[in-house]
Formats: sequence, C-alpha cells, structure tokens
Amino acid sequence: MVGRSHECDDPAWVKGLPVLSRPTFDVSGSSEEIDRLVREKLRAGEPLYAVDGERLRALAPDLVITQVHCDVCAVSPEQLDGAHGWPALQGFKTVSMRGGSLEGILQDFLMVAAALACPEAGARLVGELRGEMEQWQVRLSGVRRPTVACLEWTQPIFPMGNWGPELVDRAGGQCVLGNANSHSAATSWQAVCEADPEVLVVAPCGFGLARALAEMPGLVAQPGWSSLRAVQNHQVYVADGNLYFNRSGPKAFATIALLAEILHPERVPPGSQGATYFAGSQEPLYCRWPTPS
Repeated sequence: MVGRSHECDDPAWVKGLPVLSRPTFDVSGSSEEIDRLVREKLRAGEPLYAVDGERLRALAPDLVITQVHCDVCAVSPEQLDGAHGWPALQGFKTVSMRGGSLEGILQDFLMVAAALACPEAGARLVGELRGEMEQWQVRLSGVRRPTVACLEWTQPIFPMGNWGPELVDRAGGQCVLGNANSHSAATSWQAVCEADPEVLVVAPCGFGLARALAEMPGLVAQPGWSSLRAVQNHQVYVADGNLYFNRSGPKAFATIALLAEILHPERVPPGSQGATYFAGSQEPLYCRWPTPS
C-alpha cells in the first residue's frame, strides 16, 4: 500500500501512509450540524470529498480501491476525476466495492483479492469469516431473540440498514428498525418509541465511542426516552460505530461477537473476548448507558 483515504485508520499501521482525500465540509460538529452541511453540499451539487490528484499521480499506484455503495460515506469513482477538475488518471486499475450485505462484503473481498492477483488469500479470508459465522449460529441456537434497534445517526434518527440487521440476526437478536440489504433512511423518534426495542444500540457512522457518547444527551432529551423498555431495563449501549458497525471490512464480522456479548451474556460472558471489548490502546469499544459507576 502506498496511500490511504482520510478515514482509513485500521489496522493502526496504515495511519503512517500518505492521506489522499479530505472532506470538503466541517466534520467536527454534532451529528445534527454534520447532517445539515452534507445536505447543503448535496443540494448545491458540490462534492463531499476532495482527492489529492497530484499526490496520487506521484505515488503511481497499480490499483485504487474505491466504493460505489454510498456517495455520502466515502470517495466514489466519480470523485477521482471530473468532480475535482482534473482529468481521469491513467495507468492504474480501479476496483469499486459495492456490498450492502454481509454476503456482498465477502464478494467484494474476493473481487479485491482477484485484482491483486491473490485469489487464494481472498478465498482463505472469506472461508474463515464464513466459518466464524457458522460457529456463532451453532453457539446461539435456541436462544430467545430480544428485539433490537441499532441507530447509526442520532440527529436525525437513522436506523442501521445494509448489513446492520444481519449482524443483529446472527448475534441472536431481531432487528425492529432498518431494512437489511437496503440503504439506511431517516425516520422519526416516534418510530423508535413505537418499536420500543428491548435493546438499543447507538453507534453513529464514523464516530468512535467517545464521540458517540457525546451525542447521547441529545438522544436522552427526546420525549419518551425514559419510557423505552431498553432504558428502563438498562439495556442501552453506545458503541464504536466507526470501527465495528459502519465499515464494509473484516471488522464488520467481528461485530457479531460484540452484539452477542450484549444480547446473550448467559452464553457469551462479557469480557470473554478481549479483542471485542478493547482496541490496541485498551480503550473500550462499547459501554452500557449510563456508564456503570
């Protein structure tokens, strides 16, 4: 690898590579502020991301990996040329990931591996991940499936779509908001209240745990918050969405273990898998809200 996007940060060593993209709007604000800025950019027909074309040409990669699944989330192929006023680059192949489901993500892995002339490595990775999912299916067979709502944005409310409901299903829950294999879409807070999930998981897209926790006061202030079953039963969890829920990479499959520990502590004792709870810095990747004293 010779370069990365501004969002690529896992595994940690990639952060030492040159950064070739940047957002064209302020991403430091609240979820409500970010949503407003994104909508303004989209209405104006302006790109959400800028690509450093000169640096990309200087690095002369053989392959550029991009995505066509979501224009809001990351650089798309179109943003490699006309939208930024410089001609299409020559001399390298472009592979565009498009998976909106767990199976789609696995197929993307095989596609990237083939483009790298490493099909065996791709098949090995996919086989390992399929095996892990089968193990979870066996381990959680026969469990009672609590209702779960996973939110990937809080202002406005966006329930997780795409692979999010699949993760809940494979972790032994039933997702009551958001549609599998479909783009996530905004809904009302009233819809959350009507669904009244037994477990609520808040994992905003692109936010680590600390930043996700900073969004919680706005959610707690919503009318009817204290009446939710999840709140009354202390089953509200805040998670590192950036690393575990929102990206179509191998870590998405590890989220099954994280959710299984939340939903079925009788079968998956909390802390049984340290990698699920802690990053390399030993910072927690999710916690119960409010944080136990």
